Amino acid sequence: MLVLESGERVRIELEHWRFKMGSKPGVLIADKFDQIGIDGLRELGCDVHQDADLGPETISAALKATGAKVLVVRSTKVPASVFEDCGELGLVIRAGAGHDNIDSAAAGVKGIPVCNCPGMNAVAVAELAFGHMLNLDRRISLQTKSLREGRWNKKEFSKAKGLKGSNLLVVGMGSIGMELIKRAQAFEMNVSAQSRSMHKETARALGIKMIEYSRDALKAAIEDADIVSVHVALCADTDKLCGPGFFGAMKPGAMFINTSRGEIVDEQALIQAVKEKGVRVGLDVYQDQPSSKDCAWEQEIAELPGVSLTHHVGASTDQAQEAVALEVIRIVRTVIEESRTLHVVNKQVLNEEQLCPAF
Repeated sequence: MLVLESGERVRIELEHWRFKMGSKPGVLIADKFDQIGIDGLRELGCDVHQDADLGPETISAALKATGAKVLVVRSTKVPASVFEDCGELGLVIRAGAGHDNIDSAAAGVKGIPVCNCPGMNAVAVAELAFGHMLNLDRRISLQTKSLREGRWNKKEFSKAKGLKGSNLLVVGMGSIGMELIKRAQAFEMNVSAQSRSMHKETARALGIKMIEYSRDALKAAIEDADIVSVHVALCADTDKLCGPGFFGAMKPGAMFINTSRGEIVDEQALIQAVKEKGVRVGLDVYQDQPSSKDCAWEQEIAELPGVSLTHHVGASTDQAQEAVALEVIRIVRTVIEESRTLHVVNKQVLNEEQLCPAF
């Protein structure tokens, strides 16, 4: 067995990556994507193909037809079957932060890194979460509906607590949680937060109350909260995080906001909390979310009072999509010019030969 010095091993790995990707990789974009991103990729010399109508059943054929070595997706699902027959694919980029729509483990089996664009849509998602709070407090959508139906009911809609002075609990303090805290403090809300990575010094600098990272501490914080907003990534620890015990601890009439992932919520437990405790709900994500971009969708949660719903559009602002597009360009440019890959989310299933060594 040939033993190489570390520098020689790095050189061989870089050459492997250059051979696999080529100097100017073709790019397939299987979603809507900001024009600034398409133009920027073409300026790098990439052959860019876009088809926003591609889905799990058609991506493989498109990859082979175009010869693309880079696949870019937003919400389009990329299951394991795509990687079984994916042509010359060498890199998948999720044009956003969450990447549970991509089977990253299956990609890793084929030696394909999967990257994301963390933090680029944080402001947009935080804005939507705050929009749900305002809507639930002032019942803006219900007032609009009432007026459209020709009914003036100022007596009913003059009732609102207001957000100033409310106790907001933020569960998860990644970039979205941080942006939400900024906006909550501008509204003079009392903010507490739980995060596995937060230190006391951070909480002190932010002017918020730190909740110990334990289920018991979270339950106690929920009991004191007027509003709970969840911003955690989906993983084994957070799957069904918000279940009967979580909602059982909430105050009657408190707000629950979820703009992260639908799978972190036990929807039947949430529905029960709405019915029995009058918990008010703002959701942008759902447990049984359609993979189609336009289809029928009938769910019990949509029929309940005190519920504010949106179509998983948290990241769908011009500002966010431009930021994401620029980050996609940066990822591809770094591969081409520096032979390293940014923000790899499946490093643990790639060997050293498959993973650029800058990490």
